[in-house]
Amino acid sequence: MNPVDLIGRFEERKFPEFRAPTIDTLRWGSKRHHVPILLEVDVTEARIAIHAQKKMGQRIGFTGWMVKCIAQAVSEHKSIQALRQGNQRLIIFEDVDVAILVERAVGEDEMLPMPCIIRKANVKSVATIQAEIQAAQQQPIDAETVQLSASRKSWLMKLYTRLPKGVRDVFFWQPLFRNPFLVKQKIGTIGVTVIGMSGQHGMSWGIPIGIHPLVVAVGAIAKRPGVVEDHIAIREYVGMTVLFDHDVTDGAPVARFIRRLQEVILEGYELRDSDRMEQQLENDNQGSSDD
Repeated sequence: MNPVDLIGRFEERKFPEFRAPTIDTLRWGSKRHHVPILLEVDVTEARIAIHAQKKMGQRIGFTGWMVKCIAQAVSEHKSIQALRQGNQRLIIFEDVDVAILVERAVGEDEMLPMPCIIRKANVKSVATIQAEIQAAQQQPIDAETVQLSASRKSWLMKLYTRLPKGVRDVFFWQPLFRNPFLVKQKIGTIGVTVIGMSGQHGMSWGIPIGIHPLVVAVGAIAKRPGVVEDHIAIREYVGMTVLFDHDVTDGAPVARFIRRLQEVILEGYELRDSDRMEQQLENDNQGSSDD
């Protein structure tokens, strides 16, 4: 048989230059001493409340609500998002800036996850967070843009992608990680990625690679038997993975953070109190007008 016949048909493409920032992020993230923790949390009541709020015209979604829950738990345990400044200092920010990945089409047939930073997510309503996520998903991008809402000029982005990785490290990544205030400005303080939703046949978890001191991956939602008031019932569970940077925090603070995260998810944080949500939305709008 001809060797060509063994290969079969194939298509050759140019490797997309805009993937360079993603590769750099994975390369630097793999250097962090992240420890993964896998969870499954009952979201049955929260999902029911979200559907009820939607029927009443509230602009909320599961993703926006999860971001809110994570930000709230972090705001009560701020050391979990601490950033190093040199070898002997830690910077612990008051605000929780969540970098969430949203998938957007780049070019004609390429889908690429883009970071969208939700500033002060701990003080924003679920509706406001959801609106920012949806706006980021709908924002037009091109192959020379690597970050939504980026202020960099396209020619600078093209130059970045064509530089050798060693040069990119020296002039971008190393200065970034030496300055915790620059980190907060450019990439936020925690990373969240949603890798699955309902419709899958079983529970799933993802072990992401990230550059934040705290990275949370929200997996698929699946129906499983659960115990409710000593009775077996079909419940909906979401798989979650929490990665914490062992350089800046230890197991006990992380355990307290995770316990609080589970509590806010189980109680359907902010979903049952519609008056509170409306008041929070008014505060968000007032804060935007003040800016």
